Amino acid sequence: MNDIGRQTAEVLAVHYPASDALLRRTEVIAERLAAVNPHMNLTALTSPEEMALLHVYDSLALLSACGFKGKRVVDVGCGGGFPALPLAAAVPEASVTALDATAKKLEFVAQTAQAADLPNVSTLCGRAEELGREPSHREAFDVAVSRGVARLNVLAEWSLPLVKPGGLFVAMKGPRGEEEAAEAARAFELLGGGAVSVIPYEIPVFGRSHRLIVVEKKAGTPGIYPRPNGKIMKKPL
Repeated sequence: MNDIGRQTAEVLAVHYPASDALLRRTEVIAERLAAVNPHMNLTALTSPEEMALLHVYDSLALLSACGFKGKRVVDVGCGGGFPALPLAAAVPEASVTALDATAKKLEFVAQTAQAADLPNVSTLCGRAEELGREPSHREAFDVAVSRGVARLNVLAEWSLPLVKPGGLFVAMKGPRGEEEAAEAARAFELLGGGAVSVIPYEIPVFGRSHRLIVVEKKAGTPGIYPRPNGKIMKKPL
């Protein structure tokens, strides 16, 4: 394993009670990201400290939202694999689907999952608003998660149709998460969402204040949603 993988795992170990298995997998994820990023431009965060805390630690904050063991989880707009890869590494009993519209990113995620011995990761290429209308994916997941993809009133229409009633949608947001949640209140209601809770947390060293916006799915999403993406973007709920 190269130095950046080892250093990333060492930084994580200082700030997070990670198992040996999670640290080993973190090494592989960091090594792969560092090797591929110059060619794919997956992230601007490339130092061991940034990868350990702003990618992996941040992704693992999801574990405070709910229990993921035995759950079918979809990461909407997974990009370079965050939070999908760290979540799968931390909870091998979860089935994690990395969803993105860019095949090259999903190829990286799949190869990294294989290298890190994460058989609980699968990939799904497509647009969430289209997949959410397909019977095989609509309301097929226990939990949808997403990290920094779009404003919440847009992200909700991409994500909630994928979640089965009784499940959760968890959006990872910055310090203005409460503001976005208030803006998206009507969207949550129209899409079958119920109670909304906010879980604040801090990223160590960097002093960043983040939020998990947790939305319960209390009822089925009406058949008119999700709308075509042009309508979603032009007139968010």
